[in-house]
Amino acid sequence: MEVDQGHENSELFKAQCKLYKHIYYFIESMSLKCAVQLGIPDIIHKHNQPITLPQLVSALDIPVSKANFLQRLMRILVHSGVFDTTKMHENQEEEEEEEGYVLTSSSRLLLIDSPTNLSPAVIAMLDPVLMSPWFSLGEWIQGKDSTPFEAYHGMSFWEYGKRNIKFINNLNKAMASDSQLVSLVVKEHMEIFESVDSLVDVGGGTGTLARSIADAYPHMKCTVLDLPQVVANLPESENLKFVGGDMFKSIPSADAIIIKSVLLNWSDEDCIKILKRCRVAIPSKDEGGKLVLVEMVINDKKDEHELTKTRLFVDMEMMLICNGRGRNEKEWRKLFLEAGFSHYKITATSGLNSIIMVYP
Repeated sequence: MEVDQGHENSELFKAQCKLYKHIYYFIESMSLKCAVQLGIPDIIHKHNQPITLPQLVSALDIPVSKANFLQRLMRILVHSGVFDTTKMHENQEEEEEEEGYVLTSSSRLLLIDSPTNLSPAVIAMLDPVLMSPWFSLGEWIQGKDSTPFEAYHGMSFWEYGKRNIKFINNLNKAMASDSQLVSLVVKEHMEIFESVDSLVDVGGGTGTLARSIADAYPHMKCTVLDLPQVVANLPESENLKFVGGDMFKSIPSADAIIIKSVLLNWSDEDCIKILKRCRVAIPSKDEGGKLVLVEMVINDKKDEHELTKTRLFVDMEMMLICNGRGRNEKEWRKLFLEAGFSHYKITATSGLNSIIMVYP
């Protein structure tokens, strides 16, 4: 009996630890945001060698009395894999070797000068405007508001964006930074554009993804369609144009259409409306018409655990702010068929998104 009781207690404490870990998950996110706001990744990078805690304190120009707090911030970020430490050998007389902080592959994605800088995404997605509605989740489930965002702010996400230019500008910067990374995925599959003479990027924002495609295929006429206030006064080139409009009403005709991380923002009903507009805008399959989606495909039965968890987090965020959702293959297939497309092909990538080729 004592052995059984001990085992039960052990399992009880493991369960307690797991629950507390979930309770405090937000601390990782907030610590990451703090590091980005302080510019710590760039300070470490510019130091050109591992940086000690005193050196980091000096570079940040913070009171020495705050050194202990900074050390604790860095400790949790090292434990989370954002940064790492390495032993220093500068002072051989000291009994205990000093440690220096170094970047990891994750924190290299936070460098301001990096072409794949995701710092804007950290700042935008951890904005109190997007964090606060989580406190209304239970109230929303029991209530009648269309989203937790609306339950908390008293207006839809889209309306809030219209009224708060700084907020929506920060989100656009975040989406642009994400597009820099996604463009690498697209470049690995550039063969899908070889027979395309004209392309429309629907919901393409400031044109980060479209520019990379236009640069790779100078013969191709690329058009970015987004809201007028998003594309106003953006620099164009000979083969890249911007059109202000509404994808629910009309999409310019082209050989192919590309959509990146847009459909997850919308309900199934709205996605079908968008997809039908796409279907009208492209030629038949025999004439080369195709729709290229760069979107998440949830496969929680087969994909690696952490990858699935991140996708499920994104799915929950979309539920929170705009009634959007992540989708599995069965759910995608249903949308394509209802919108009038005949078949599709999903190609998994090493990132969050897959490339989905959809044909009339």
